[in-house]
Amino acid sequence: MKKTIIALAACGAVLAPAVPAHAAPAEDPLRALKSKLVAGHGVRFTETTVLSGDGKITLQKRKGAFQFDKKGIAASDITATSKSRPRERVIGVGTYTYTSGGIYAGKLASGATWYKSRGLPGGGAGFHGQVINPAEPKTLAALVKKGRLSGRTLTGKITFKDLAKVSRWFDASIPLRMHNDTKVSYTLTLSASGVVSRVKSSYAATGVFGTNAHEGKTITIDSRFTGWGAKTRIKAPDPGKVTTEAAD
Repeated sequence: MKKTIIALAACGAVLAPAVPAHAAPAEDPLRALKSKLVAGHGVRFTETTVLSGDGKITLQKRKGAFQFDKKGIAASDITATSKSRPRERVIGVGTYTYTSGGIYAGKLASGATWYKSRGLPGGGAGFHGQVINPAEPKTLAALVKKGRLSGRTLTGKITFKDLAKVSRWFDASIPLRMHNDTKVSYTLTLSASGVVSRVKSSYAATGVFGTNAHEGKTITIDSRFTGWGAKTRIKAPDPGKVTTEAAD
């Protein structure tokens, strides 16, 4: 009898239907981010900004890297390309920003290729750039609090006003924002280790450019993040190529 029970049990194990495999939920995203905030390390990103309404127009593309310290972003190096303006590269180190090309193309003194200023490293291209930076702990904490995490996807909405409260990067992204109550819809995709691999955000374009020319249109920015924790070194340009004067 005992042998029969064992045989039936074994048979049942063989015939039991397979349980479908599901991806394991991501680790806590804020804890995952903080584990990557090591001086001399960073993350790379690429992004595309699209204006949609009557069709779709690609406003610009950017690529770059962030270098960390234990609090967040210590330096950045970002290059932007667009059909409507010259290629722009912006390096941010500490409280200084160095811009080459873009709005300063052809306006610098002979021999200089970089314009030095104080402020955030958005550059002219920052005006169309990603408004959500997942490398900022305070920003990520706000997104987690306001959003809904399902598996490895975090979705939600946050206003310009609330982003400005927690994000230094936001001020570099939309320096001339007009409507504090504009809502940004966001979707963050997390890796298995919890770090953000993609950020897709969108918001109404009305008034963002200082006019109502884009009434009913939407700006969408899709950013991909890779190489979290990789060794990263970003430094200021050669002082001999830097100026603080530009022609009007």
